Amino acid sequence: MKLSDFNYEYPKSLIAKYPAEPRESARLMVLHRDTQTIEHRYVRDLPEYFSDGDVMIVNDTKVFPARLFGNKEKTGARIEVFLLRELNPESRLWDVIVDPARKIRIGNKLYFENDLVAEVIDNTTSRGRTIRFVFEGTNEELYQKIDEIGQTPLPPYIKRKVEPEDRTRYQTVYAEKRGAVAAPTAGLHFTPNLLKQIEAKGTDIVKITLHVGLGTFRPVEVEDLTKHRMDSENYSISQETADRVNKALQSPTNKVTAIGTTVVRAIESSQALTASNLLKASRGWTDNFIYPPYEFRITERLLTNFHMPKSTLLMLVSAFAGRDFILHAYEEAIKEKYRLFSFGDAMLIL
Repeated sequence: MKLSDFNYEYPKSLIAKYPAEPRESARLMVLHRDTQTIEHRYVRDLPEYFSDGDVMIVNDTKVFPARLFGNKEKTGARIEVFLLRELNPESRLWDVIVDPARKIRIGNKLYFENDLVAEVIDNTTSRGRTIRFVFEGTNEELYQKIDEIGQTPLPPYIKRKVEPEDRTRYQTVYAEKRGAVAAPTAGLHFTPNLLKQIEAKGTDIVKITLHVGLGTFRPVEVEDLTKHRMDSENYSISQETADRVNKALQSPTNKVTAIGTTVVRAIESSQALTASNLLKASRGWTDNFIYPPYEFRITERLLTNFHMPKSTLLMLVSAFAGRDFILHAYEEAIKEKYRLFSFGDAMLIL
């Protein structure tokens, strides 16, 4: 498969700038792989597709306000610092992207609000830097300062100013573990009430953690997909989750549903699989790149959003449902004016 195999045209007017309100009022396109048919429903109808003994896997990562604005020492130049990941909590080291990069060199100090100061200690890429926060308090106190001055890292295709309400909008209701710079967007559709309805059907809702990185938006720049490399993302799967998922996998009737592509990347990682194709408790980093053809071992059903052309996310869902069926579904979605991307409508692939 080539990069150009995953292109499609869409009107920019369909890019959702805000989520549906309430969340479960978003539209839901249901794809039946066995019959190659499509239903048009709403997210609030999801409980109808779950049964007693099924398992639904969600990603409990929590987005933090990763976009900071500060000033360079001496010149006072305005600098944007995007926090990618914490490298060493004890040393206050962070992997970041800076803009404009040409003005930021090793040894420069950056001054933020709330008396927060950082020093540039290394260059990683053309725009990448390693910084060390000069801070005497605890890690929790540092996180609190970042929360106070940082902005929600909305996707680059959402062309509007960040609003205070985005801290809630761009967060799942079950977010627990801080570390993501992008939301696991399929999970944005759930409300506490909708989760209770699914549990009332006898479905077991379990959690994994994968801290979504900025690489989720990184464009693929090679036509030959075998030459593309994914950014690594940190994940964790508990023994309790593995046991509950494996019980459903070994049942002839129960189904395992992944909520979002981030869940799929974690549970399909080679280090998360046993020799008998069951889920294994594990933690670490995954750069799992899933594109057709691919044999899924854990994922049996998938809830996902609509994804950008030529994106690795579109490639993953194409591997799961078939490229032709997915592109046909996208044509249907555009014709029916589904709302696209992170704050947009959803697709359930059965």
